[in-house]
Amino acid sequence: MGADASGAPDGRRADGRGFDAEEGADALHADFANIYAALDLKVGSKPKGHLSKKRILKAFAAQGILPTDVRIKAMTDRLDAFDDGDEISLDQFTRICRPSFGLVERMAKDELVIPDFRTFAGEIETIYERCLENGDGAVADYIPQLARVEPEQMGVSFCTVDGQRANYGDSDAPFCVQSSCKPINYCMALEALGEEEVHRHVGREPSGRSFNELALNHRYLPHNPMINAGAIMACSLIGRDKDLADRFDGVMRTWRALAGGDRPGYNNAVYLSEKATADRNFALAYFMRENEAFPDDTDILEVLDFYFQCCSIEMSTERMAVVAGTLASGGVCPTTGERVFSNDTVKDCLSLMYSCGMYDFSGEFAFSVGIPAKSGVSGVLMVVIPEVMGLAIWSPRLDKHGNSVRGVEFCKRLVKRFAFHNYDNIAERSDRIDPRRPREREETDYTFHLIRAASQGDVNEISRLTAFGVDLGSADYDGRTALHLAASEGRADVVEFLLSRGVDPRPRDRWGHTPHDDAERHKHDGIAARLER
Repeated sequence: MGADASGAPDGRRADGRGFDAEEGADALHADFANIYAALDLKVGSKPKGHLSKKRILKAFAAQGILPTDVRIKAMTDRLDAFDDGDEISLDQFTRICRPSFGLVERMAKDELVIPDFRTFAGEIETIYERCLENGDGAVADYIPQLARVEPEQMGVSFCTVDGQRANYGDSDAPFCVQSSCKPINYCMALEALGEEEVHRHVGREPSGRSFNELALNHRYLPHNPMINAGAIMACSLIGRDKDLADRFDGVMRTWRALAGGDRPGYNNAVYLSEKATADRNFALAYFMRENEAFPDDTDILEVLDFYFQCCSIEMSTERMAVVAGTLASGGVCPTTGERVFSNDTVKDCLSLMYSCGMYDFSGEFAFSVGIPAKSGVSGVLMVVIPEVMGLAIWSPRLDKHGNSVRGVEFCKRLVKRFAFHNYDNIAERSDRIDPRRPREREETDYTFHLIRAASQGDVNEISRLTAFGVDLGSADYDGRTALHLAASEGRADVVEFLLSRGVDPRPRDRWGHTPHDDAERHKHDGIAARLER
């Protein structure tokens, strides 16, 4: 193995381990060859020994990665140059998949949170089909527009923390989010003002009463942000320095970020209908003002308008599942890698969803289902299984508590089949399936993945790791950082990304070499000049 006068190897392997450049290239070629073979196996039980555009996309779909996923857009754009049946060689596959290398590698190695995705998705479909048989309940009729919804519709979608998705039934049908906006507004208030300030105006205990009852706690505050009084209070805390239009624009931008960039809809007819029938909500607002619960100078009529607008946002279960998946992922959107809310904000939100999210059925739901959830009278149920996935169920028929009949049944069947109850981990449950990857594989060497992504020019994977708080300047046992590898491999966009995030431009590996030295050695003059500056 060649070395310079300092004893350092002539080149570096893509994972930061030192050996010569030719050997590193061979190892990288072997990595792609293994991935190529693994995807061939994932398409079906009879591998063909080669891949085509159709088979590559089928392999992704088998793992729940949809063609519309923005993380593989660069890859699918390159695939557009091929017809469905064209054979794609290993070299072509390497060029096609390089921009999405991190995701492709994790998928091929069964490192996504649900490794056997097809089996799991089939089980979810079975639960969905059984819940369709339930005809109990009735649609909400106190808001005229909601009373006109076709009651037999049902949509179910899920999105894992790794962006694996599936949809069933009326998953693209629009519905108003109604009370499922309450967790999002609470998160926005926490992000803007912090926990201490928010809870000067709203409590955090279950009320034990109806969601719209005219009642406050012993401090003369609404009991929690998941009932109407608390949700109105949360709206009074969002964007206080902005006018109503700008406040609502901010809410819509947040929903869009939570949903992975998909723009939410808005139903003005529901807004007008809700406002015209909102005597109880007006009474709650005046009751809170009488007890000086609001911040000073609050315009309660404007706050109520804002609240009605938030309830009238339209989503589908397909989009709502990504929102729930973002909460399951600690505030990082699974399909974009963008951090929308902080970990602490999501922790506080899920705590209240668990104890207060299902109206006056919350205690029973926490006991029997044991998963944070929030329902709405449109028939939506947003369910969050932390570090696993988000679920959205929509079926308009409601029970006496105001929760979707089929949605509640779905959740009960889900935890009967899978070990998702919050306390299933305290004892072995042989009768329940845990579909997650084995526990020993959950401990990820983030530095290794970071350096691999840098060597491949995979900015999306680096962004994902950034959102999870990975130190972009971390080094392997040779002192090699992501910046070293990006400079060595000529990945100018990665170098720029790392520098823009404040990474030290002059780290030294154990041979004393900086990223600038590596760029010069491999004749990447533009990168060397950038690092010199």
